[in-house]
Amino acid sequence: MSHDEIFEEDFPILVLVDDEGVEHQFELLAEMEIEDDVYRVLVPLNTEEEELEEEEVEVVILKVVNDEEGNEFLSDIENDEEWERVADAWQELVESGDF
Repeated sequence: MSHDEIFEEDFPILVLVDDEGVEHQFELLAEMEIEDDVYRVLVPLNTEEEELEEEEVEVVILKVVNDEEGNEFLSDIENDEEWERVADAWQELVESGDF
C-alpha cells in the first residue's frame, strides 16, 4: 500500500446537472436525516486541484426529494427555518468530528 492510499479519504463523487444542463462534480461528505428528511452535504470538486485550507471549503447542503415516479433528486433548501435547522445539525456534526 502506498503512502497516498493510507491518507486519501474516499468520498463518493456525485455528478449534478444544473438548470442549463451543465454537469458539476461534488464529493459527498455526509448524509444527514433530520425529522424524516434526508440531506446531503456536498463539496464542489475543484478542477484546478488547488489545495484549500479546510476553513475555505464551501459546502453545499441539498435536500433529497423524490418525484411522482420515485426518482431521487436534490433540491435547494428554500425555507429559512429548515436551512437553519440543517446548518446547525451540520455544524454539530463537524464539531463532534463524526463525519
